[in-house]
Amino acid sequence: MIIGVPKEVKNNESRVGMTPAGVFELIKNDHTVYVQSGAGEGSGFFNSDYQQVGAIILDTIGQVYAMSEMIVKVKEPIKEEYDLIQEGQIVFTYFHFASSESLTRAMIKQKGVCIAYETVEDEEGTLPLLTPMSEVAGRMAIQQGAKYLEKPKKGRGVLLGGVPGVAPGRVLVLGAGTVGIQAAKMAAGLGAHVTILDVNMKRLRYVNDVMPSHVVTEFSNEFNIRKHIKTHDLIIGGVLLKGAKAPNLISRDMLKEMNPGAVIVDVAVDQGGCVETTKATTHEDPIYIIDDVVHYCVANMPGAVPYTSTVALTNVTLPYVLKLANNGWQSACRMDKSLEKGLNIVEGEVVYKEIIESFDLVAPVLV
Repeated sequence: MIIGVPKEVKNNESRVGMTPAGVFELIKNDHTVYVQSGAGEGSGFFNSDYQQVGAIILDTIGQVYAMSEMIVKVKEPIKEEYDLIQEGQIVFTYFHFASSESLTRAMIKQKGVCIAYETVEDEEGTLPLLTPMSEVAGRMAIQQGAKYLEKPKKGRGVLLGGVPGVAPGRVLVLGAGTVGIQAAKMAAGLGAHVTILDVNMKRLRYVNDVMPSHVVTEFSNEFNIRKHIKTHDLIIGGVLLKGAKAPNLISRDMLKEMNPGAVIVDVAVDQGGCVETTKATTHEDPIYIIDDVVHYCVANMPGAVPYTSTVALTNVTLPYVLKLANNGWQSACRMDKSLEKGLNIVEGEVVYKEIIESFDLVAPVLV
């Protein structure tokens, strides 16, 4: 198969869809790999690194799309890429369709085969291709939150770890999934007081077992959320509904109950956000303020640490890329049910239930 790795064009996105090590494995399996010139530079991988393992460097993104049967990338295509996608072409990337009707309708129009990293699901119900980026984002959420709590960044002026004689900062984590666990771990390591909320008692029991005593758990409901936002300095939104839009757990009216200068980091922004006032921002312009509450809602947080993120992503995507390349998407999805769950849009038909429900689309007729 001919596989293309384009340069990411989303604002300040420095990750790349495949490391040279991943390209080496594909070429070892007799596949051809085209890499756009400069695609890996932001992650520390140069044209020469890809050429040394046998990749062919192409000058433009248009050439990569035009000459490839499968595109392997990181972020969803943006408007300037829509028309580059060919009918029947496999596009394997993060899509997050439920948060963007325009992207969904554009991919329907292009009639490609859209396989979304974030909905590939294994037998245990986990999301193996989302996990490493959730780990990065969860840890980064605390780094960014701590920074924006500083007064020059418009925050409250709170040091999360406190100092002797001064109480530590208080962190509220919504969701005890991968993002929430990693955020709680980082916040606890800094010495902050951490409260983590979830509706899954099994997850809360796990948190209690593995976290230190200054990480406390409570069941997630509106009453408890309203209670805690009044006293916490940093709120991390880490709620995920597989393939669907995130629920709004913090409404606009709740912001007035928060301390001026409190910070919200909504990691769920890719899926629409779990705060009513969330709107996607970029690394170039990462925050905005509503009712004196700082909102950090960067939609590609792991893009700020591209070397770590690219290597972590290739580690988990490569086995699936190889299956698709070796067998074609139809046979690969028949053989691997977890990969089959990654199918979102197939040649103009939306085949993922949560996306159909998000936009009141008509489900395909199964013959």
